[in-house]
Amino acid sequence: MSADVTEVADFLASRAPFRELPRALLQTLVRQTAIRYVRRGTRILSVGETNEVMFVLRSGAVDITDGDGGLVERSEPGTCFGMSTLVERAPSRYDFTAIEDSLLLVVPAETFHATCERDEGFGAYFTSAHTARLRRAVALLHTTDRGGAVLRTSVGDLVRRAPVTAAPGDSIRAAAQLMAAERVSSVLVQQDGRLVGIVTDRDLRTRVLAEGRDPEGPVAEVMTPEPATARIDALAFEALMEMVERKIHHLPVLDRAGGVVGLISGTDLMRLEHNNPVYLVADIEAASDVAALASLGTRIPVIVDQLVAEDATAQDIGRVVTSLGDAIERRLLVLAETELGPPPVPYCWVVLGSQARHEQGLASDQDNALVIADEMTREHDHYFAALAQRVSAGLVECGYPLCPGDVMATNPRWRASVATWRAHFDRWLDTPEPQAVLNGSIFFDMRPLHGAVDLVEDLRADVLARTRHADLFLAYLARHAVGRRPPIGFFRGLVLEREGRHRDRLDLKAGGVGAVVELARVHALLGGLPEVNSHARIDAAARAGSISAGLAAELIDALEFVAYLRMRHQGHAVRSGREPDNFVDPATLTDFERRHLRDAFRIIRAAQQALLQRLPLENLS
Repeated sequence: MSADVTEVADFLASRAPFRELPRALLQTLVRQTAIRYVRRGTRILSVGETNEVMFVLRSGAVDITDGDGGLVERSEPGTCFGMSTLVERAPSRYDFTAIEDSLLLVVPAETFHATCERDEGFGAYFTSAHTARLRRAVALLHTTDRGGAVLRTSVGDLVRRAPVTAAPGDSIRAAAQLMAAERVSSVLVQQDGRLVGIVTDRDLRTRVLAEGRDPEGPVAEVMTPEPATARIDALAFEALMEMVERKIHHLPVLDRAGGVVGLISGTDLMRLEHNNPVYLVADIEAASDVAALASLGTRIPVIVDQLVAEDATAQDIGRVVTSLGDAIERRLLVLAETELGPPPVPYCWVVLGSQARHEQGLASDQDNALVIADEMTREHDHYFAALAQRVSAGLVECGYPLCPGDVMATNPRWRASVATWRAHFDRWLDTPEPQAVLNGSIFFDMRPLHGAVDLVEDLRADVLARTRHADLFLAYLARHAVGRRPPIGFFRGLVLEREGRHRDRLDLKAGGVGAVVELARVHALLGGLPEVNSHARIDAAARAGSISAGLAAELIDALEFVAYLRMRHQGHAVRSGREPDNFVDPATLTDFERRHLRDAFRIIRAAQQALLQRLPLENLS
């Protein structure tokens, strides 16, 4: 072995992933590796170029920049680059420029692929570098000092046996005998493989024995038709809240195709964990006034802190916090209706933004609106104005600040008939103005919370059928989404706030969580997809081909990582008696967390670049 080969082998053997290679395989790779000298200012590889080698920087420095000239990374000796084009077999997404006289080790594509095939770890390092690293980071962040992961339990995990079923024409007696034989407290009624009803032991007491009904009659006469159900992948927490809200004790479980896979009971859920927010929901449902609700609201930050300690993901914590917020808001509406009397015409109270997406945090303000049936008159607005005022004031008492942008049902503009809402969406979609689109984007994250849900579902369906064709609207929306630059700068350093009350803090929302939320919204509206939650939107966009599956998976991991750090920061703030916000002191992060934050921000930036390639924006005014 020559001195050069030995020197290069020793150099690579000190760096990942080469250090993990068997010595013989490493030497084979080195023998097929060339050495190239480049002068300062040399463009090594450009955006759009194909590439047949992987580079390893031996000495010097190389800047990696995106299509806009933004610095993605400044490479140090030992850094590999150019391999993404080999893995993806696609043109380069970046420019690579030597900023110092540099020495490069040049590994041919065939050598790279052969080494990947012969050493699984070497291949995995490059083919899923970002994803694997970030997922490991998320997993390590979710360490627990209490062990349990109760709120991550899915409904499917609770199903213990196949469903016990009867046909609608079976006699009541036969159904009761079946329940006794199977030792179950309910039987599901199916027809042609479809769930059509449920009969419980309470039904047998109240609808058969108490009424003196003939037990030879068909079970269809005493069943509860079209019962509430739970998806197999729903959280146990969500299932129990459904039971509490509907005052039921049994919930059939359906698979994704709508087939019955089993049934869970309240007992199954209560066994999971006694120290969980389900009890808080029950207390909220029973609260008699706003003061009681406000007192209960103070328990939410405690639960968030507990969830962080109990290994819940940011996605799950957001769903729990949102569900608790929904319960408070729904109870306030019921109290207001009790005070004001029944509404003069049907209406639906909708929530917007993070609450609509099931992504509420502790620093979330209130975003809501009213969609009212078209029969409403000017006189009717007095009722709805009073309703909105009571609910909004109650939310403030419960810890939800007023929306700084006045996006609340107390604003007459956002308390309107269905026809007026259609006119709002028509204007945003047909004659968009940049600022109006920006201000109106929150209304495309809309979820009905209380009242006549069909008013909103019909409206949303009509809007989603049109968004995919609203090119200028989507372009303005996309421009804003890609304009939220992740806080990462030269030398891959984190960019901190330069002034104001959050000076020298890192904003985890604007270029982090917020950037992903906006990207997900653009992709959803681009495809006319009904999903509202950001994770679900990215997943759906990948299935629709709007974003590559690999980038979607990375983006979801990036969102989870940044959102988890933000949620943990907010929980700590509340525990310390401080107001929760989105600005974290980087000194409180470990080296591990800072490194993976940089990875997460780079992935977000890559997703923004991918959107730019899909929706060129250079001709926008």
